Amino acid sequence: MLLRQALESGQFAITAEVTPPRGGDPSRTLAVAAQLRGLVHAVNVTDGSRAVMRMSSLALCRLLLDGGLEPVLQLACRDRNRIALQAELLGAHALGIRNVLCLTGDPVGAGDQPGARPVNELEAVRLLQLLGRLNAGLDPVEGLLPDGPTALFPGAAADPQSASWSGLRARVARKQAAGARFLQTQMVMNTEALRRFCAEISEPLGLPVLAGVFLLKSARNAAFINRVVPGASIPQSIIDRLSASADPAAEGVAIAAEQVRSYSGIAQGVHLMAVKAEERIPRILAEAGVSALASSLLTEVSSRPH
Repeated sequence: MLLRQALESGQFAITAEVTPPRGGDPSRTLAVAAQLRGLVHAVNVTDGSRAVMRMSSLALCRLLLDGGLEPVLQLACRDRNRIALQAELLGAHALGIRNVLCLTGDPVGAGDQPGARPVNELEAVRLLQLLGRLNAGLDPVEGLLPDGPTALFPGAAADPQSASWSGLRARVARKQAAGARFLQTQMVMNTEALRRFCAEISEPLGLPVLAGVFLLKSARNAAFINRVVPGASIPQSIIDRLSASADPAAEGVAIAAEQVRSYSGIAQGVHLMAVKAEERIPRILAEAGVSALASSLLTEVSSRPH
């Protein structure tokens, strides 16, 4: 439980995100994730992000555990009713997966199979409540679970750049009341928005924040994200910087490293997202000057008695 121990002890925590393959062979994803060993506290596995078919997050999380990496299971409500969500949570506990990021899920219309039928019986807050009942040992129908409570560590997502500040405050408060123990944010491009979010919303609620750092590959990539990703707001100044660079890929790494350094003085950690370029995450951490720090923290936390 490196992530939980780091967050609860107030240490700077680092997580990174990998995307399961669009197929049955996880070897490339596992190879990329292996490069993160010793650099991050945990590795998130997305769950049907952008409503696109991918390998099961649960399956890949177990494979990461087998490879000596701590996973964060992302669990979205879009495709499952409460019975299926209960099954996934019990299965995660049985497989030794402890960290769960509870999500509503991107709308089906955003994906490549818009004719698929969404479920959406629950959303993130009610999923957190469901998880909390399992952690309390309660059977969802009546009585107690026959083999005792689960031991899952629930987290939630938030967008510090949300257009509705009052709505964001209320939503995060509901997630905290429902049992969220940490927050991982969407990509943050506005340092002051993150500072205000932590000071006015997350810190009063006692919720540690992992600020989202998204690797941009080019000006075209940034413009595409602004166009298709709900809530994305990449400033024109960053797009212009990528456009003017002779090496946009290296410039994207530099921008991400700058954000890691900046956010480390505001949030309790960072969450790195580098879709289809996860192999660049170690370089981001090295340029940010936190890779050695992360390694020392991981060694310190893992050496403590459990």
